[in-house]
Amino acid sequence: MAGTNDEGARLLDELATLTELDEGSPNAFRVRAYQNAERAVKGLSEDVAGLSATELAKVKGIGKSIAGRIREYVDTGGIGKLEELRAQHPASKLALLEVPGLGPKTVQQLDDELGIRSVEALVAGLEDGSVAGLEGMGTKTIENLRDGIEQLGLTSKDRRVPIATALPLAERIVAELAAVDAAAQVAYAGSLRRFREDIGDVDVLVATDDPGPVREAFLAMNDIARTIGSGDTKTSVVTRDGVQVDLRLVPPASFGAALVYFTGSKAHNIRLRQRAIDRGWTLNEYALAVHRDDAHPGPGVHDDRDAEVVAAATEQDIYAALEMDYVPPEAREDDGEVELSADGALPDLVEVADLRGDLHDHTDLSGDGRDPLEELVAAGAERGLEYLAITDHAEDLRINGVSREGMLEQRSALRELEQERGDIALLHGAELNIGLDGSLDYDDEFLAGFDWLVASVHSYFSRSVEEQTERVIAAIRHPSVTAIGHLTGRMIGSRPGIELDVGRVLDAAAEAGTAIEINAALPRLDAPVEVIREGERRGCTFVISTDAHGVADLDRARFGAAQARRARLPRDRVANTWELARFQDWLAGLRGA
Repeated sequence: MAGTNDEGARLLDELATLTELDEGSPNAFRVRAYQNAERAVKGLSEDVAGLSATELAKVKGIGKSIAGRIREYVDTGGIGKLEELRAQHPASKLALLEVPGLGPKTVQQLDDELGIRSVEALVAGLEDGSVAGLEGMGTKTIENLRDGIEQLGLTSKDRRVPIATALPLAERIVAELAAVDAAAQVAYAGSLRRFREDIGDVDVLVATDDPGPVREAFLAMNDIARTIGSGDTKTSVVTRDGVQVDLRLVPPASFGAALVYFTGSKAHNIRLRQRAIDRGWTLNEYALAVHRDDAHPGPGVHDDRDAEVVAAATEQDIYAALEMDYVPPEAREDDGEVELSADGALPDLVEVADLRGDLHDHTDLSGDGRDPLEELVAAGAERGLEYLAITDHAEDLRINGVSREGMLEQRSALRELEQERGDIALLHGAELNIGLDGSLDYDDEFLAGFDWLVASVHSYFSRSVEEQTERVIAAIRHPSVTAIGHLTGRMIGSRPGIELDVGRVLDAAAEAGTAIEINAALPRLDAPVEVIREGERRGCTFVISTDAHGVADLDRARFGAAQARRARLPRDRVANTWELARFQDWLAGLRGA
């Protein structure tokens, strides 16, 4: 079964979310159990389909009960408890958790007392005053709910799907369809392939000479809730999460042209078509072609006998024929990339293989970290990293923070581990909390003992632009701070970032030399693209960090690289693409050593 572990982990994650809603708490025992099991399944090198319930129960993080649910999924394709919870808590109700300020307990209260099971119903309840009558719903809370719904556009007819929801869905679909014998090539396209932070729908492209089996496999997927329409070249469905997915079927010989066409953007494609026209050619989803009958070119190579194919099989062939360097999908927005490509002037952009270090990583010493120091370091070395910064939460984060004594004990263990291994340089660091006044955890003398310090905003998100700007600049200018983590603090689709005078912040970072982090966690992708571009113009240095809270999170690096490509950030402006000696020299200069 294709993608058994990925699909099993997804179902466990859904069980955790629905159980959180059912029990009214994110800290309920069953919620944590499902979350631990999800991480365990993701980390397995073996296919769960080949493991018995007894064998699964012996895996760390998977107990006997959940092992039974995993086997139920493998054997039947579904989980009875999950279906029961889905019936009790439909997707529209689940969407209420996206509203800032609403937790599972309040969502259930809204359902129990007012029958509110959707964002639209909540808006109506806010308007007619019924929500204000509930216990705990004060004037400020009501105001915050209204603001959150408006800022995130949660009731808009053109509501966007966050990339953290869309990308895993698309990758699951691609993996399942790639296992179909009739599928020659499979890829997702559209704005998701361009790495937009939110999307309208998901486009999946399959090259095949036999569309039937591909279409049947697509319609049989567990994610699918209903079918909108199905035909020879396009099938559209809606998933249980309310995401529309369009499956497009094309001849194998046309896959490259189709991938260019369906990836977009529309403006980028118009520019490509104009370059084709200038050469007497046409460009569509079937091919870049020249037609002998210039007066009446056919609609596509597939049904135009006069067409002579110039390029069609690969995207690289299309761009080369148009006398352009290949433009990565993330950069196709018609904001200068066409001219740069035609002139051979596109900068060297970041690929995940270019990243030599990861500089924001949490172990189980942080309250929200999952894996011990030794396992995280081993995983970093296995991925070919030359250096790794361990940055557990500092003491001012009340739930997850680490005391001074704990930090010193970890530093000693880290030095010993580095010496024992000899294959990866380890930096002892911390993720500091930026107070409202710009203050940081620990005193200056203690801070000076760290190798690497990431400072981040974790509180007071609704203060004024001036207050937020001053607090961040204060952290930037602190002599021991080496990077600012997830600059705006946003969570795409659920929490707007803090409002900053971005120009002042970036100027301060460029002057101090403090790096701006590109946080690779999909819900964050922070700093945003426009901030990265402005930072490059103002001379800032960047780092791409996974903000890993467990071994599996190290693989987020590919998302950080994609975010940097979308911003067209030159590779050399990313400090952790540098070899170790150059990075160490830069860091020594930054710390004044």
